[in-house]
Amino acid sequence: MLGFIMAQPLGAAGLVVILVMAAAAIFANVVAPYDPEAIDFLAMLSPPSMEHPLGADAFGRDILTRIIYGARTALTIGFLSSFLGCTIGGLLGVTSAYFGGRVDLILQRFVDIVLSFPIIVLALVVVAVVGHRPIMGIDLNLIAAISIPIMPRAARVIRSAALAVRAMPYVDAARAGGYTHSHIILRHMAPNVLAPYLILLTAYIAQAILLEASLSFLGLGVSEPKPAWGLMLSGDSSNFYQEAPWMILFPGLAISLAVFAFNLFGDSLRDWLDPKFRT
Repeated sequence: MLGFIMAQPLGAAGLVVILVMAAAAIFANVVAPYDPEAIDFLAMLSPPSMEHPLGADAFGRDILTRIIYGARTALTIGFLSSFLGCTIGGLLGVTSAYFGGRVDLILQRFVDIVLSFPIIVLALVVVAVVGHRPIMGIDLNLIAAISIPIMPRAARVIRSAALAVRAMPYVDAARAGGYTHSHIILRHMAPNVLAPYLILLTAYIAQAILLEASLSFLGLGVSEPKPAWGLMLSGDSSNFYQEAPWMILFPGLAISLAVFAFNLFGDSLRDWLDPKFRT
C-alpha cells in the first residue's frame, strides 16, 4: 500500500475519497444529523445554514443527510453491479479464449451484438422489462440491469489478456496432464488475469454509479422516499432550481466526485499493476 501511495499519489487521493465515502455510507446512522426520510415543513427550501449545512429540499428533508445515505445506495449498487458484471463477463472471456474455435466465434459475436447497444439504453430496456425486486433494501433487478451492459465489455478485455495466458506452456502441460477444462480455466488461467479484472472492477464501479444515478433520475431506478443521488436531481429539484439551486448542486457534486475518485484510482491502479510502467 505504501508503494502505491508513493508511486501514484493521485490514485491515493482518489482512494482516500472512496474510503471517506464508504465510511460515511457504513456509519450513516451515526454521521447523518437527521432522518433521511423525515419531512419538516418548517424547513422547506431552507438555504444552507448551521442547522442544515447543505440546505433542505422541498419537503424540508436535510440534503446533507440524504447525500450521506445516498452514498450507501450508490456504493452498494455500484460495487455489486460491477462485481457481478465483471465476474461473469471475465469468466466468459476466459472461457472464450481457452476453447477458441467455434466457441470463441459464437461468444464473441454475441458480445458484438450486446456492445452495439449504448450502455444506458441497454440498462433502460432491462430495468423496464424486469421491473423492481427489492430484497433487504437492495433492488436486485436494478443491479442486474446495470451489470448486464458491463458483462460484454469485461468479457472483451479479459479475453484479450487470457489469449496470452492460453499460449503459456503450463496451460498445455495441464491439458496434457488430463485436468478438466473447468480446472484449467479456474486454477491456471483465471488467476493470471486478476490484474485486468481488478482494474475493470474499479473502473466499472464508477460507470455503475453513473448508470444508477441516470436510471433514478429517469424514474426507473431507486424510488422515493429512499435517498439516492440521481433521484435527488429529479422531480422537485428541477422545479425549484432557481429558488433553491442547492437541491441540484450538491447531489450533482457528490456524483461527480464519486465517479472522478473511482476513475482516478482505477487509472492509477492500472499503471501500478502494469509491468511496463514500473521502474
